[in-house]
Amino acid sequence: MIKNEQEYNITKSWVERMGRAIAMLEQDLNKKANQPDVWQIHYDGVTSQREDLVNQVVEYEALIAHKPDEQILLEIESLDNLSDLLIKARIAFKMTHRELAIFCQRTEDEIKLFENKNYSNASYLDFTTALEVFGIKLIDGKFIAYMSDYYKEKLASIRQMETYNEAEMKAAS
Repeated sequence: MIKNEQEYNITKSWVERMGRAIAMLEQDLNKKANQPDVWQIHYDGVTSQREDLVNQVVEYEALIAHKPDEQILLEIESLDNLSDLLIKARIAFKMTHRELAIFCQRTEDEIKLFENKNYSNASYLDFTTALEVFGIKLIDGKFIAYMSDYYKEKLASIRQMETYNEAEMKAAS
């Protein structure tokens, strides 16, 4: 799963590289004719990896294009990836690590560390607080996220306060 802009750019780069590798494989008629099994295994492996990365790119692009005022359907491959719901919701709702940290009464670095470790180091309370902030619910077997008006207003207040603080800092310098 792509979690940030840096990972997104790296993944896109790998998609391009793998595309070139597939093109080279397709042009290697000698290997395809003389070692068809080896060629097929190599081709299938690179093609499969590229497809997985393309799917991750498409998903990340959908998350960053999402309108935060709308609900979003979040998908995970298994329940082992529950933490991905929180990361996807944060991205889709355009919330920074710092803003989520304020809701969870944590530091920005702690939220980043939670995400880096897929929330395995977060407490149950931290996890459920983030679920509540993002309004993540299981409805008819699908995970839906929708921020309530209460959390939207709190987020707007946080952003307004940050803008005010930045203006104060500039005025003071």
